[in-house]
Amino acid sequence: MASSKKQNQSPSFHDFLPLMAHKLGGDGLIGELCSGFNLLMDREKDVITFESLKRNSALLGLQDLSDEDLMCMLKEGDFDGDGALSQMEFCVLMFRLSPELMEESQFLLEEALFQEFGNSCY
Repeated sequence: MASSKKQNQSPSFHDFLPLMAHKLGGDGLIGELCSGFNLLMDREKDVITFESLKRNSALLGLQDLSDEDLMCMLKEGDFDGDGALSQMEFCVLMFRLSPELMEESQFLLEEALFQEFGNSCY
């Protein structure tokens, strides 16, 4: 007999940042993160605020997040304690939220150094 109670299921999440990093390279990935920042930011303040995150989060498929979830996201990345995310704070937060990308960050760093300095670094 099927239960009529709705089961609490956590949403399925797939981390696409590592795939994006491999396909786009370091500069391309940062460009995409900056585009995401621009979608979420408050245009007058040039930072992501709680209000701008709440207003624009549906553009990224995050409309089901609660106010508490959104506030936690802001607090997680707000390193300077101003209650908002700068572009740098946002990019760092996206890297930190991607365990696989954090593991692969050494590869990305080496690739960026090689592109910048060639073999002279090694």
